[in-house]
Amino acid sequence: MKTTPKSLRLQIGIFGRTNVGKSSFLNLVTGQDVSITSDQPGTTTDVVEKVMELLPVGPVVFLDTAGLDDRSFLGEKRLKKTEKIFNRSEIIVLIVEPDIWTNYEQRVFQESCLRERPLIIVVNKVDINSVSDKFIGFIESKTKNFILVSSTDSKNRDRYLAPFKELLLKLCPDNFLKTPPILNDLIPKGGVAVLIVPIDLEAPKGRIILPQVQAIRDALDGNQAALVVKESEYLEVLNKFSVRPDIVVCDSQVVDFMIKNTPADIPATTFSILFSRYRGDIAQEIKGVLTIDNLNPEDRILIAEACSHHPIEDDIGRVKLPKWLSEYLGFNVRWDSCAGRDYPENFQSYKLIIHCGACMITRYEMLNRIEQAIKAGVAITNYGICISYLKGVLERVIAPIPGAVDLFNNYKKEFKYGVKRN
Repeated sequence: MKTTPKSLRLQIGIFGRTNVGKSSFLNLVTGQDVSITSDQPGTTTDVVEKVMELLPVGPVVFLDTAGLDDRSFLGEKRLKKTEKIFNRSEIIVLIVEPDIWTNYEQRVFQESCLRERPLIIVVNKVDINSVSDKFIGFIESKTKNFILVSSTDSKNRDRYLAPFKELLLKLCPDNFLKTPPILNDLIPKGGVAVLIVPIDLEAPKGRIILPQVQAIRDALDGNQAALVVKESEYLEVLNKFSVRPDIVVCDSQVVDFMIKNTPADIPATTFSILFSRYRGDIAQEIKGVLTIDNLNPEDRILIAEACSHHPIEDDIGRVKLPKWLSEYLGFNVRWDSCAGRDYPENFQSYKLIIHCGACMITRYEMLNRIEQAIKAGVAITNYGICISYLKGVLERVIAPIPGAVDLFNNYKKEFKYGVKRN
C-alpha cells in the first residue's frame, strides 16, 4: 500500500479559510507533522500532498490547500492551484470555525454541489469556542456529514478520527471500494490474455509501464493467466498455443503489427483502449475521434498527457501522433501539448483534444477533464483510439468492449456528411 500510485488512491481535498486549522487537522489525521502550522495567516503557501494507508478506508492522498481567502504575496497563484484541487477531489472536506460561515465556506459548498462531490464539514477549534445549537442546525441543513473537532487535542485523536473514517467509508465512490475491471470481465475465468509489451525508452530500466502492470494484476484478480511477450517474439509464442488465447492486448504503437499477425477470430485490443473504458468515457472518446475527418489546416489540436515524463526523441505524443495525423490528413497539423496537471482552463482555440490513457490520474479527474471539454464544445479522444483509427483498425480493437462497435457505427452515421462538426 505504501507504493500505491497516487492515481489509485482516494483523493481527499481539504478546503477552508486561511488559519481555520486545515493543516492542524491533516496533522491530527495522519498522526504526523505533515503540514507546517502557525498562527500567522497564509502559512500553507501551496498544495501539500500526503499519501498514507488510512485503515480501513485504504490508500488515500490528502490535498491540503492554501486558504481560499489568501490575499498574501503570491496569493493569486496559490488560489489558482487551490481551485484546480476541486477537479481532483473525490471527497471534499471543508474546515470551518464554530458559528462562522462566510462567502468562502458557501463557495466550497456550492462547488461540491456543482461537481456532485461528497462533502464533509469539520467544525474545528471547538476547544476554543463553543458551537451553538443554531449553527449545528445550519450545518445540518447543508449536510448530515459533519464532525466536531479540536485539531490540537492529539491525546484524543482516536475520538475524532473514528467518526471521520466512518464518514469516508460512507462517502467513498463505488469505483474506489470496488475497482472496475481493466480486462478480466472480457475473458472467461481461467482464460489467457497475451500482452504484447514493447520495451521502449519510456519504460524505466527493470520495469514496465503502469498500465501494463495493472493489466497483469487485473487478470490475476480475475483468476486468469497473463502471458507477457515482446512484439519480436509474439508470432513464435502465438504458434505454440494449442488453444487460442482469449484476448491479445498490445501497446498502441504496435497495433497495426498485432492486427496483421493475429487471426481474426481472436479478440484483440490495446492497453490505451482498455484504459479509455477503465479511466474515462469510451463512448465520448470514440465519438471524439471522428472529428479528425473534419479537421482543417487552420484547426488546432491539444495533445494532453497526465504524466510529466521527459520527452524522448521518438515520443508518442509530441512526435508520432502529430506525424501520423499529418500523414492521414494530408497537411501538417497545428498542435500544442500539455503534461501532468497543467490542463488548460480555456479550450476555445482547440478543435480536438487527444488525451493519453490517464494511468497517472484518477478516473474522477479524467472524467472531469472530459466534461470540461464537452462543456467547451471541444471533441476529446484518447491515444489508443486515435492511433487505431488512423491505422484503420479501430473497429477491430474496440470489438472486445461490449457495445463499442455499435456506438462507433452510430456515430459514423452522424458524421457521415460532415453534419456534426464537434
